[in-house]
Amino acid sequence: MPVCNLSLQVIPNVPDDKIYETVDKVIELIRNSGVKYTVGPMETTMEGDLDRLLAIVKDAQQVCISAGAKRICSVIKIDYGIEGVTIDEKVGKYRS
Repeated sequence: MPVCNLSLQVIPNVPDDKIYETVDKVIELIRNSGVKYTVGPMETTMEGDLDRLLAIVKDAQQVCISAGAKRICSVIKIDYGIEGVTIDEKVGKYRS
């Protein structure tokens, strides 16, 4: 299966003072997964096998629940091409 990009934004239903703490736990999950990723101000973009990335999305929901969220709204964007899609081809020229 070709490499693809998946962007994930989680919006956990937790008290305002716990939002960043909860999102940080999701980013830790992504970091520990071993996939290539980039954190942005509104979402985190991952690169890898689609099935693996979707499993991380599923696990992220449980991370939010474990952090006390009663509900989570997740926004997911997938860029999938038959020859693969990388983060670097999209934004590499903008990095120093």
